[in-house]
Amino acid sequence: MNLLDYVADRWDRLSLQAWLHVSEVVQSTLIAAVIGVLIGVAVYRSPIGSAVATALASTILTIPSFALLGLLIPVFGLGALPTVIALVLYALLPITRNTIVGLAGVDPAVTDAAKGIGMSRTAVLTRVELRLAWPAILAGMRVSTQMLMGIAVIAAYAKGPGLGSEVFSGLTRAGSANATNQALAGTLGVVILALLLEGVYFLIARFTISRGIRG
Repeated sequence: MNLLDYVADRWDRLSLQAWLHVSEVVQSTLIAAVIGVLIGVAVYRSPIGSAVATALASTILTIPSFALLGLLIPVFGLGALPTVIALVLYALLPITRNTIVGLAGVDPAVTDAAKGIGMSRTAVLTRVELRLAWPAILAGMRVSTQMLMGIAVIAAYAKGPGLGSEVFSGLTRAGSANATNQALAGTLGVVILALLLEGVYFLIARFTISRGIRG
């Protein structure tokens, strides 16, 4: 059986795994975006705070995926929960760092002008600074999403949802019938999904970032 026949014969299962893979990555990225932006807002005015937040988020990326999941499984068990926690932790660095850079890069003259017309500190942050930092934040989310697409494959080790189960199952059955097809189907599925999400981010940027800021 060739790869196309294998995919067609098991389309229902593969499409469900693909949906679960995208779902866990997108949800983890959104959770990390909320946390990362809040951290960025809290520390961007402090060079020390910014350095500490970035260093802590960077430290998480030095922990191998298997090791982090191995630490989470005894506490949270197997399944989606340890997977999502691990993915959120790995997604924090690009989003937090880009939020800090984006907010710190806002021209002080712009914020001074906003304050001059009577805007409160909260209004300046939400209506001026975050809007101008949005391209950087979105870029951080895009990087995190693409990174998580690959890391989510490893999450099959924790019985997490997604195409990782296809890849792992195919590799553990190496040499048996359709083992290669199963591993390839999972791997190519992740690549295709990553490309589709890249297109989604392009559309989001096009519709949410003004032409003046893009230019």
